[in-house]
Amino acid sequence: MKRIFFTIMMMAIALQGYAQKEMSNKYRAIPPADSKMREIVPPKEIIPRIAPLEFTKKPDSLEINPEELFKNTMLYKKEANTDGIFYRRNQFLGNFKTKAFVSTIRYRDAAFVDGDKIKVYLNDKIIEPEVGLNGEFQGFKINLVPGINKIDFEALNEGSASPNTAEFQVYDDKGVAIEASQWNVGTGYKATIVLIKE
Repeated sequence: MKRIFFTIMMMAIALQGYAQKEMSNKYRAIPPADSKMREIVPPKEIIPRIAPLEFTKKPDSLEINPEELFKNTMLYKKEANTDGIFYRRNQFLGNFKTKAFVSTIRYRDAAFVDGDKIKVYLNDKIIEPEVGLNGEFQGFKINLVPGINKIDFEALNEGSASPNTAEFQVYDDKGVAIEASQWNVGTGYKATIVLIKE
């Protein structure tokens, strides 16, 4: 019995000494398998370079400047707007490029049918001397010449309700719309659209 007690006592001392050895100050943690710590570096902020604006764009020689166009008092009536009346002027409807050989121009009264009448010019030559605008689209086809094709719609009157108003549509030879808009001009003034055949 003394031997068993002695053996148990010796084992307890041995185990206690072994346990204390682990807890000593010399204990070091086991490093993980991949001990290389990666330092995360935030990306550098890159400021985008903005190209300078291009101010020296070469003007298209075929495009018409409406201010220069309407200075010709032989073809265009001078502006005569007064307080509250802003339709006594010529109206420029834009320059539009197309590769079509034929264009269809359609127009109708934009508001209620009030007896508006127009005269139509192509490159300053009369092609429709007098057209009464009604609620249905009417129009014509023109063969486009290379370069500028200027179409003027001159208001012959203002109908019973001022001004002369019309909705117009321009199509190419494939039926694709080039432009659709309206004009509002007084008697004797013109609404002008320019088709540039490339």
